[in-house]
Amino acid sequence: MKTTLTIPACFKAYDIRGRVPDELNPQLARDIGRAFAAVFAPRKVVVGRDIRLSSASLTKALISGLLDSGVDILDLGLCGTEEIYHAAFSLESDGVDGGIVVTASHNPADYNGMKLVTVGSRPVTGKSGLKAMAEMIVSDRLAALSAIKGKRSSVAGKASYIQHLLGYVDLATLKPLKLVVNSGNGCAGAVIDLLEPHLPFTFIKAFHEPDGTFPHGVPNPLLPEKREETARLVREHGADLGIAWDGDFDRCFFWDAQGNFIEGYYIVGLLAQELLAQEPNGKILHDPRLIWNTQEQVQGAGGIPVMTRTGHAFIKERMRQEDAIYGGEMSAHHYFRDFGYCDSGMVPWLLICSLLSRKNVTLTSLVEDRMAAYPVSGEINSVVDDPDAAIARVKARFAQGEEDETDGLSVTFPDFRFNIRKSNTEPLLRLNVESRNDPALLAEKTRELLALIRDKS
Repeated sequence: MKTTLTIPACFKAYDIRGRVPDELNPQLARDIGRAFAAVFAPRKVVVGRDIRLSSASLTKALISGLLDSGVDILDLGLCGTEEIYHAAFSLESDGVDGGIVVTASHNPADYNGMKLVTVGSRPVTGKSGLKAMAEMIVSDRLAALSAIKGKRSSVAGKASYIQHLLGYVDLATLKPLKLVVNSGNGCAGAVIDLLEPHLPFTFIKAFHEPDGTFPHGVPNPLLPEKREETARLVREHGADLGIAWDGDFDRCFFWDAQGNFIEGYYIVGLLAQELLAQEPNGKILHDPRLIWNTQEQVQGAGGIPVMTRTGHAFIKERMRQEDAIYGGEMSAHHYFRDFGYCDSGMVPWLLICSLLSRKNVTLTSLVEDRMAAYPVSGEINSVVDDPDAAIARVKARFAQGEEDETDGLSVTFPDFRFNIRKSNTEPLLRLNVESRNDPALLAEKTRELLALIRDKS
C-alpha cells in the first residue's frame, strides 16, 4: 500500500512561507539547504535575508545545510529579494547558479519564508523543485553530507546592483523632484541611501531604518490602512510623488502630489509606455484581472499587449517565451526583461520619475484621464463556502458575455468586464470589475456580482 507523504505546511505553490517556529524553524531551514543542493546540484548559491527577527537564525541554518552539501555560498546579508535575483543572473559567469532569500515579504511578523531561484534567476516552484525538495525532507532521503564543505564569502557592498538600477534612466534628463519614500522599516531604505547621491531628487524618508520589530506594523501598502501616512507626508511636504514598498521591496506603490493612492493597474500602462519609448514594437505582458487601460496604452505606444496568467512564476516563464520587455500586475509586481525577467520594486519608481521629467508633467495628469476612462472596483475578496458553485452562478447569469479562462473566469461586455478567480490558499473569491467611462454601471455590476457570489440560499 502506497504511503502518502505529508508535505510541510510552509511549502507553497511558488515559495516557502509559514509561521515561525511551528511551520518553519532552523532545523527545517538546514534541511531545505541540503534538499536544494540535492535537487539542483548548484556550485555556488547567493543567499540573503530580510529584517525579520527570525531571519538571521534561519539564514545561518540554511547556509549550514548548503555548505555541508559542498555548495559555495556568496552571502549578501541584509537585502531585498530583487538583490538576490540580480546577483543570480548577473554573476552567472562567476559560477553562481542559484539564489535563496529568507523573507516573508508582507506576511505577519511571526511568519518567515524563502524565495528560491536556479541558474539565471529562474524561479523554483512546486512543479519545478519545491515539491521534490519537500518529499525528500519528509521521507528522510537527504543525501549524505559532502566530504568537502563549501566555502563561504561575503559581497562587499551593493555597487554592481546600484549601477544596474541607474542604467534604466538617462540621468541627464532627470529633474529635481521631491519624493516621499516610505520603507516601512523594511529593507528598501539602504538602497535609497545608495541611489541618492546619483540622483537630483530630494528624499523625505519615512520609517527609513530597518527594524524587525516593525514598530509601525508590517509594511504592506496594498492594505488601505497602510496608505495614509505616506499620503499625509506627500501633502505636508508638497512632494511631487509618494513611493512605498513592502518589507522585501519587490512591490512598489505610488501616490500623486495630492496624496491620492494610484492603483497599480494604472501604473502598468505608464511603465509600458516608458519602456516602449526605448524599444518600440516590444511585447508587454499583463494579467487578466483588469486589461482595457493597459491594452489601449500599449497599443497606442506601438507595443504588443500579451495577456497571461497571474503569478510571478507564470509571468516570468511567459516573458522568456515572448522575450517581452516588461510585464505588470495590478498587485504592484513589475517585471523587466533586463532584470533577468524578474520583478523589481526599485526600477518602477526610477522609470516613473524619468517619465515625469522627460514629459515635464505630473503623475496626476498622466493618470486622471485614464482613471476616468476605465474606472475599477478594486479587488474585492469574498469568503465563500463553495467557490465553484459561486462561479457557476456568475457564469449562468452573464452567459451572454465573451468568456475567457486564462486565469479564473473573465467575462467581457461592450461597456464593462469582470474577472473572478479563486485564491490558491483560502476559501476566497477575488473580484475585479472595470467599465468604460461609466462609474454608475461599474457600481451596479459590482453590487450584482457580489450578491451572486455571496448568495447563501
